[in-house]
Amino acid sequence: QVQLVESGGGLVQAGGSLRVSCAASGRTFSGYAMGWFRQATGKEREFVAAITRSGGSSTYYADSVKGRFTISRDNAKNTVYLQMNSLKSEDTAVYYCAARWSTTLFYTSTTAHDYAYWGQGTQVTVSS
Repeated sequence: QVQLVESGGGLVQAGGSLRVSCAASGRTFSGYAMGWFRQATGKEREFVAAITRSGGSSTYYADSVKGRFTISRDNAKNTVYLQMNSLKSEDTAVYYCAARWSTTLFYTSTTAHDYAYWGQGTQVTVSS
């Protein structure tokens, strides 16, 4: 099992930047494919970004954040990051990181149901 704890959320003005982090503990972090999802009030949880076990350029993004958000991971620090630039009011949501154990180096998923482990979420509020 793995435990996930997000941090770094907060209030930011539109056009600003924020980086949220997800620290993992437990089973070997490098064995997990990771994802970020978000849920705005009254809306369904939606995919934001994903990164494979190998990290690097093996990343995937929702169209709504492509070119503005960057997901990365540091396996030595057991942490995955989401750098968010050019933030918009519609980015306001609770952001969750998620993990799925994978025996395949390049596995990834944009579907929430494919992830077995979730953090408690961190609130990101973008003021216009």
